[in-house]
Amino acid sequence: MPDPAGRRRLGSTSVEVTRLGLGCAPLGNLYAAISDDSAAGAIDAAWAHGLRFFDTAPLYGHGLSELRLGAALTAHDRDAATVATKVGRRLVPDDVSGAPDTIFVDVPPVHPEFDFSYDGTLRSLEASLERLQLDRVDVLHVHDPDDHLDDALAGAFPALRRLRDEGVVGAIGAGMNQSEALARIAREAGVDCVLLAGRHTLLEQTGALDLLDLCADSNVSVIAAGVFNSGLLADPDAAGATYDYVAAPPETVGRAKALARICAEHGTPLRAAALQFPLRHPAVTSVVVGARSKAEVDDNVALFRHAIPDALWPAIA
Repeated sequence: MPDPAGRRRLGSTSVEVTRLGLGCAPLGNLYAAISDDSAAGAIDAAWAHGLRFFDTAPLYGHGLSELRLGAALTAHDRDAATVATKVGRRLVPDDVSGAPDTIFVDVPPVHPEFDFSYDGTLRSLEASLERLQLDRVDVLHVHDPDDHLDDALAGAFPALRRLRDEGVVGAIGAGMNQSEALARIAREAGVDCVLLAGRHTLLEQTGALDLLDLCADSNVSVIAAGVFNSGLLADPDAAGATYDYVAAPPETVGRAKALARICAEHGTPLRAAALQFPLRHPAVTSVVVGARSKAEVDDNVALFRHAIPDALWPAIA
């Protein structure tokens, strides 16, 4: 994980489980509400297993994820933790007509609006630090600048570089669900890392290898997220299985089931292979996976530690 200056590569520790990070979107009531105690239990379990990387964002629960993470981390050694959050969405109060549709439930009376400006970036981080009860974060990403990339390159990223120079953040990066824009960011924005969600998985590597090779050559760390492709690789037999947050097409479900059969032939749960696959590329230094309870954290860690036979990987190539 990065030091405060942001110069050490993510995942440099030799302890394997520390290459697994806790994704905190579920702690923001993603799809279903959870209690504060359940959220704290997930964070405490992650810590007990040796995980020290926690990834959140203002979008997640419209600030709720950051609030819960900040509260739980007060019980642990702040200097041992690597906390990542994001900018690009400001939280603004709901008006009388209510908030826009959201995949988060029971959220505070605010909603996110895109803002990739220089000043908006500084205000966003200030608000995040207050929710997190921190005076700095270790990683700060620009979040989903897909349709605003030029604005982000002109506004948000210069602000991030300033914050890194001032020591308010350790490492800077970007988090997206696509590889093409991240490649441009890796070339032009002076980032230390990128978070790639759903595009370098056991099921899909579309376009991602070019980005990963670029990052390996440029000493830019890659954090892999969305390794279950929003649920399909967690259980392709589930009714209503989702891929990229919508109903999975039948042919994609078929591919996932075929992968599950191959994994079973090699004594490996599909989810274990999905969790460990991204780390086979040298640019990928950490994997982030979400959980909403202690039990889910325990399960993810066990799968991450599951010994996978070398023969599996060429079988699924």
